[in-house]
Amino acid sequence: MRAAKPQQAGCNEIERSLIAYLDSRPCAADTLDGIVSWWLPLQRYAAARGSIEAALAHLVELDVLRRDRLPDGSDLYALDGGSPSLAN
Repeated sequence: MRAAKPQQAGCNEIERSLIAYLDSRPCAADTLDGIVSWWLPLQRYAAARGSIEAALAHLVELDVLRRDRLPDGSDLYALDGGSPSLAN
């Protein structure tokens, strides 16, 4: 018998992350150590990637960061040397 999925509104963040991971990988199985080491970090990264990418693009637009294209096609981000800091 399969356990019922918890109601989204009643779940805490960890439960939602576990369910989201298993929804995208229904055949996954692991130990507690494996889940802590792999599932949750991967799920958080996947969920946050779009937000991180948008924040980087915005900071490039503001000339706080610069974006340099690497030979493999990926982008490298670093502080733009001539720009004021947003931390002040």
